[in-house]
Amino acid sequence: MIHINTNLKHIKDFITEEQILHFNNKIENTFNTIYSKSGAGNDFLGWTTLPSEMTKDFIQDIKNQAEILRKKSEVFVVVGIGGSYLGARAIIEALSHQFGALLNKEGNTQVIYAGHNMSEEYMVELLELLDAKEYSMAVISKSGTTTEPAVAFRILKNHLENKYGKEEARTRIVAITDKERGALKTLANNEGYKTYIVPDNVGGRYSVLTPVGLLPIAVAGIDIEQLVGGALAMENYCKENQNSDNVVAQYAVARQALYHDGKTNEILVSYEPRLQYIAEWWKQLYGESEGKDGKGIFPASDIFTTDLHSMGQYIQDGLRNLFETIISVERPTKEMRIPLADNDLDQLNYIAGKRLSEVNRTAETATILAHVDGGVPNIVIQIPEISASTIGELIYFFEMGCALSGYMLEVNPFDQPGVEAYKKNMFALLGKQGFEDRAAALKERIK
Repeated sequence: MIHINTNLKHIKDFITEEQILHFNNKIENTFNTIYSKSGAGNDFLGWTTLPSEMTKDFIQDIKNQAEILRKKSEVFVVVGIGGSYLGARAIIEALSHQFGALLNKEGNTQVIYAGHNMSEEYMVELLELLDAKEYSMAVISKSGTTTEPAVAFRILKNHLENKYGKEEARTRIVAITDKERGALKTLANNEGYKTYIVPDNVGGRYSVLTPVGLLPIAVAGIDIEQLVGGALAMENYCKENQNSDNVVAQYAVARQALYHDGKTNEILVSYEPRLQYIAEWWKQLYGESEGKDGKGIFPASDIFTTDLHSMGQYIQDGLRNLFETIISVERPTKEMRIPLADNDLDQLNYIAGKRLSEVNRTAETATILAHVDGGVPNIVIQIPEISASTIGELIYFFEMGCALSGYMLEVNPFDQPGVEAYKKNMFALLGKQGFEDRAAALKERIK
């Protein structure tokens, strides 16, 4: 049984039944393309069965290693970029106390991140923190040579060894990498690091339900069994419902119908700030999967009601090439009521006694109606609450939705050739051997 629902009533004024039917007719074949592994990028479909292939022993090993790291670490550094950190961060921030770092509860290990930028100031200030904290880290990279995490790991490895000595440092480093080859695998073997494998058939942006995500999530104290259980429920649901009634298919169909009708920008919206990084993860998933061959929906995100006071004007009255997808949370896990004031100077006594969540939900309803009236279609993805199980469902929902949508768009949802362009330019301009001709051409352009 799944707990997610897709509500499409707020797009019906923008696209016809015929447009929906056109893509509905493709759904069964698109599901078949995925499950028969007959489409482009089919060697990267391992994510489809990750939940069902997860053994109890594997989960227990992750939990055991997480506990070892938690006992010796006030801070746990995740070194990675893109899919090597975004999924973990998304789930950790969705399911952790939003002020946990300030509460500083005993035994509460804070997960922080490195290797996702090359800011000198960020790294210097990170080391200032780590000078004062007990810490350990995971370095996540299939190759070990991706520039951003490789640079960060070189610096942090040096810091860790200087702080603890080489023998103790190696017990504080976990490598999550290729099973057989690559610079990081070689280093891990030579140094004796605890190692986990990134499966060959799972791309980075689909890897959150591998050790890439599960280890940091477990270190953060989140129940990974519940998380995987939610994903498993959605995996089974999709296998059993390979048709247009499937809630994931409904989402994929709706976004493709809107795209082909000129709605080229999708804004993922939530009214819960803890879901901000779910949106960041989603942006990589969909942007990197669909944005190729001159095609694709541009993914953006907002947190309402906050961003209604910055982006609301554009969404209401700007260029009409966008639609919104709302992650609508039915109920919070905590309760707060608005107090009655004696003087009512702020004129809020009319909502005194109401739960803050009721006001938030009313804002959501009011905004959807206003934006629809302003010419912005709204897809609503409904979840009952923010829990490990529902987030697991949501992760798999978006992954399958991305694969379906990408194949209907007739692109390979599992490659990312465009990402390599900036890397080659950077290698050339930094003087990497083998890029001399490219460097000369680029230097002519920037004179």
